[in-house]
Amino acid sequence: MTEKAEDLAVALFGELFMADQLARNRISKVLPKGMELSHFSVLNHLARVNDERTPAQLARSFHVTRGAMTNTLTKLEWAGHVHIRPDWEDARQKFVAISPAGRAARDGAVASVVPLIAEVVRSIGPEKMRALLSVLRELRISLEGDGG
Repeated sequence: MTEKAEDLAVALFGELFMADQLARNRISKVLPKGMELSHFSVLNHLARVNDERTPAQLARSFHVTRGAMTNTLTKLEWAGHVHIRPDWEDARQKFVAISPAGRAARDGAVASVVPLIAEVVRSIGPEKMRALLSVLRELRISLEGDGG
């Protein structure tokens, strides 16, 4: 008996949404006190790109509204984790960079999250995880291409 594409899609997204919720809950519990998952995500992104970004660029990267990103950046700036400066050529625009304190906070968060995720990788197996990662990356690219 062959599954219909619609049934497969419903099962796939059901599993993705549940795995996302479970992962978010587990990771949130091990993040340093006061750090939210959105804070960690932005700090991790800024640390990886190792360059300034505008709030609009960050909002697009995370598929959130500019208002939501501004709220996250305000909290990160208040905590001393990012520096926000005006664009010297266009006063309407700002640039965001990770601060040394933000890099330290991100590194501390990574240190608390990696063992949790590594245990999941060990329990499922590295080969299956590599295959899954490839498929998930392809799924993400496909969804991004659809304007999602």
